[in-house]
Amino acid sequence: MSILRKRLNEFDDVLNTDEIDMVSLGKICFHGIPDEGGLRPLCWKLLLNYLPPTRSSWSETLNRKRELYNTFIEDLIVMPGESNADDKERVDVTLHDHPLNLNPDSKWQTYFKDNEVLLQIDKDVRRLCPDISFFQQGTDYPCQKIVSANGQQRLHHRVQHTVLKSANVERKGLGVTKIAVSVRKATEDYAPLAEGGEAHWEVLERILFLYAKLNPGQGYVQGMNEIVGPIYHAFACDPDQAWREHAEADTFFCFTNLMGEIRDFFIKTLDEAEFGINSMMSKLTNQVKTNDPEVWMRLHQQELCPQYYSFRWLTLLLSQEFPLPDVMRIWDSLFADEDRFSFLIHICCAMILLLRDQLLAGDFATNVKLLQNFPSMDIQIVLSKAAALAGKIL
Repeated sequence: MSILRKRLNEFDDVLNTDEIDMVSLGKICFHGIPDEGGLRPLCWKLLLNYLPPTRSSWSETLNRKRELYNTFIEDLIVMPGESNADDKERVDVTLHDHPLNLNPDSKWQTYFKDNEVLLQIDKDVRRLCPDISFFQQGTDYPCQKIVSANGQQRLHHRVQHTVLKSANVERKGLGVTKIAVSVRKATEDYAPLAEGGEAHWEVLERILFLYAKLNPGQGYVQGMNEIVGPIYHAFACDPDQAWREHAEADTFFCFTNLMGEIRDFFIKTLDEAEFGINSMMSKLTNQVKTNDPEVWMRLHQQELCPQYYSFRWLTLLLSQEFPLPDVMRIWDSLFADEDRFSFLIHICCAMILLLRDQLLAGDFATNVKLLQNFPSMDIQIVLSKAAALAGKIL
């Protein structure tokens, strides 16, 4: 029996039960989910707590969540003066509301405020993962509520992309902290598809916009597009058409659950919290010091602070440091991590230690460039090193 067949059988044994053993599922997913068999979308839905372990409740859960998402689209993509979904009659808001109305409750004020957030989302999703063509391609399942509304509900129509400044969106909280997202950028923005169709990036734009609307305390922060992208890619490529058709709604809730676990990274006032970004960077620095004092001392003497490189690594779950297939393999282990992302520290430490010779030989400028642009490397080497640091076998 081949190794792949053996691995697939292990997943079959765990997944084809009435009550899925989540501990067993985590253990086999930690070692990587095979690309064959379409297992990753289902496993991620379970590991991200979107689907319950009890198989008999899946249908009810999925129907309820997907209907709720449709409600979000109907209620939260506000276009003043558009047709009312219930009576199909045009709502004349001009008697009580108009674009110059300064009332905070004005639909027009909400519309303009939303567009400020939408500007950044639109910019970010148009340049997601340019090394692959997937996000520029059309989905087989465009949202009919959107594409059949004469284009007026399509979010990219609401913003003039060319007037957007290049500044990053800052995280919520006091002070200025920017997530440098500069590794993989398209030379030109992706173009929207013709009326009646939607590109995958347009779907992501809607997901992120709705997330920002439903989470006003956090809103949208640049980099969230890098988190939602791999999840949506996995779900939209599910070989099972019945699952693939609902990739948008399923992605929204899995992304929301994931953000619930890493939200501290994106809120500056929580930087010093137990799972805040500063705490994570301190843990990384301490782990490097413990495992290779010489490398730690070199970085320390050069005053090469972890903020210069690991802030992005940790905040974006390494989604910008590796090609998408490698990112998805990394996330198999991260989502399966029983300590919830403690393995992320081990991976980041492994990345530094694997560059030991270059770091010891390089000056400050060379080392900053090296760490900010991690060289191409077999991801299994990185993960095996990380597992060894964690006292595990991978």
